[in-house]
Amino acid sequence: MKIFENEQYLDDVRDTAGLDLSWEKLQDSSVLISGATGLAGSFLTDVLLERNKTYSMNCRIYALGRRKDIALKRFAHCREDPLFRFLSHDIREPLDGTGIQNMDYVLHLASNTHPLAYAKDPIGTITTNIIGLKHMLDFAAGHDARRVVFASSNEVYGENRQDTDLFREEDCGYINCNTLRAGYPESKRCGEALCQAYIEQKGLDVVIPRLTRSYGPTMQPDDSKAVSQFIKKGVCGEDVILKSAGEQYYSYTYVSDAVSGLLTVLLHGERGKSYNIADEASDIRLKDLAALIAEAAHVRVIAAPPDETEKKGYSAATRARLDGRELKKLGWSARYDIESGIKRTLSILRSLDSEGSAGNIDR
Repeated sequence: MKIFENEQYLDDVRDTAGLDLSWEKLQDSSVLISGATGLAGSFLTDVLLERNKTYSMNCRIYALGRRKDIALKRFAHCREDPLFRFLSHDIREPLDGTGIQNMDYVLHLASNTHPLAYAKDPIGTITTNIIGLKHMLDFAAGHDARRVVFASSNEVYGENRQDTDLFREEDCGYINCNTLRAGYPESKRCGEALCQAYIEQKGLDVVIPRLTRSYGPTMQPDDSKAVSQFIKKGVCGEDVILKSAGEQYYSYTYVSDAVSGLLTVLLHGERGKSYNIADEASDIRLKDLAALIAEAAHVRVIAAPPDETEKKGYSAATRARLDGRELKKLGWSARYDIESGIKRTLSILRSLDSEGSAGNIDR
């Protein structure tokens, strides 16, 4: 079974496509999405396809990604759709030559978003978040885009200095910039500053959703985030491996809630503002998350030390919970708390052809 054949997944897509949002802004428009095969990008693409099919939105979707083989497999269900087009492109290169003439909305979702990628490809991590973003912003400015979305991260807040329980959008914690691991959060911070520069100098309309640690059935097989590793072990019926004391206290978001938040910012957000996509019902300590997944999968939690490469990619932040009030003022609410989101993810992934390993799940 492919993910786009799973009824639970399709229910999530249909529910998101049916939200009470200002969809009329996307009517007869064009949307460019970088990172379209990623966790959030692939779900967002399916939501727009569903909106076209059910509500005749007539939105042309340009899905951008580096791996054509992955895209052909992931989007096999819409390959012949005249409103869908995949563009094989490394966003770290300029967008000249893509053949696109006009674009209404430009969404930069491409990014390395997990520890092993930070450790093994630190240059690619930084350049995608800065140079890749610059290429998207230049493209938007040159094609009279109505709005740009830069998908930022909870990691811009750094370490909580214990002066607040929840980070609000104007808060800023500590990051030691003179480390390998700083490449991801610092490049996201720089990306946000670059957006403000283009707003001022080029007159672009840019909004910035800040995603928390997101998870769900669209996660990639090579995703090395702790929550993703826990889930993959649970799907395989293997013991969950906790590689720290597990005291880290973070915000998490199920993929459909992450994308509904992103869409809310796209369609209702204020120009130049950032918005936390977060709900306190999905805040949890890492050790409790491991226990939750282990219990749902009927396995144990076991302790094991990380290897040297894993250590390089781990976040130094021990407390990174986000305040989602600004987004909720725009009408957003989360459908899933951490327990229901985890159980739904496990259920969907178990239904997919695993070929004996969750790492090979055929989406």
